Amino acid sequence: MDFNDTPEEAEFRAKIVEWLDANAPRRQTQAGGAPFSLLNEGSGAVARAKEWQKVKAGAGYAAITWPKEYGGMGGTSMQSVIYGQEEARYDVSSAIFVVGIGMASPTLMVMGTPEQKERFIRPALYGEEIWCQLFSEPGAGSDLAGVRTRAEKQGDEWIINGQKIWTSFAHLADWGILVARTDPTKPKHKGLSFFLVDMKTPGVTVKQIKQISGGSSFNEVYFDNVRVPDSMRVGEEGDGWKASLVVLMNERMAIGGLGGGAGLTEMLQLARHTEMDGAPAIRNASVREKIADWYVQSQGLKYTRLRSLTAMSRGQTPGPENSIAKAVGAAYGQDLPAFAMELMDMGGIIRDQKLSPAGSGFQEGWISSPAMRVAGGTDEILRNIIAEQVLGLPGDIRTDKNVPFNALPSGR
Repeated sequence: MDFNDTPEEAEFRAKIVEWLDANAPRRQTQAGGAPFSLLNEGSGAVARAKEWQKVKAGAGYAAITWPKEYGGMGGTSMQSVIYGQEEARYDVSSAIFVVGIGMASPTLMVMGTPEQKERFIRPALYGEEIWCQLFSEPGAGSDLAGVRTRAEKQGDEWIINGQKIWTSFAHLADWGILVARTDPTKPKHKGLSFFLVDMKTPGVTVKQIKQISGGSSFNEVYFDNVRVPDSMRVGEEGDGWKASLVVLMNERMAIGGLGGGAGLTEMLQLARHTEMDGAPAIRNASVREKIADWYVQSQGLKYTRLRSLTAMSRGQTPGPENSIAKAVGAAYGQDLPAFAMELMDMGGIIRDQKLSPAGSGFQEGWISSPAMRVAGGTDEILRNIIAEQVLGLPGDIRTDKNVPFNALPSGR
């Protein structure tokens, strides 16, 4: 691994810092909290995000790796990483555009018609339209190919009925990317199609989900005889799984290290200043053992990320190590704050930032941590990926392979 920028990367980083200093305020405090926290703020925050996106796109930094013909720089993945590292130091946010720029637009570049590319890519890039991802359903999350939302063709339109869930941005979105079942007589991966849906279409109902953290950053979305023109279909009928894989591939690149709250440094400070059996907790053997375990995990995560960055810096594609990092990091992000709250004794239940030890960072991290074990792939799915793609173990037996979807037992 190479921990340093190349001369070219260092020059690019200096250029980015100079531009950011001239266009954005630096953060006064360390970034923290749950991912996409902007979604819990008012319309003023959304307006500021749109204005920042417009400025960034005008300078060519909104989609560094995109081809120039679509408004990008034609830059490298490493340049995009460098920009993201530096922008995180400034009090700006582009989180609400991650679906439009990181998932919808790249998929349209690969599978969209010329008219779809012309209509949607530039508005997404400049923050003029917000997108959401209409994939997961109550009975189809990890097994996405099991979706039951139906799309039936009538003339030049599709009539869509069904439900989606856990849809971030839906309450703010102008458009959504939707995978729906168009042919239930085919095996589940074969009978899907992919659509672009105007979220203001009659029959679309969005209901925000109240989270344990107090926020409402994702939603349920219902479709009741929603009419979508055939011109909004992406790819051929039955190509929905192919389009979905393109989206999911880009999703893993678009959504990086999710998480927030206090970490190992804050844990050490807490252990040094918390009394346990008449002495600082850091002197307790059990506490020291826990901290040592987390230190080893944190270093493993650090160097795994550095391996990915090194691969990108050399123009290579990072391997499956990101699945390993997610599988370890999600559990780490839940275990550490849970232990810290126990160490605080009764103070562990206080979420008030002014009253809580460590400024409630552990409490906020713990409340949002269960979602990180689901978002971007559950623990079980990631372990299957590691087992099959890293270790070369045989895959699970699939009894639904080559069976028509409408012939599969549904429990209904």
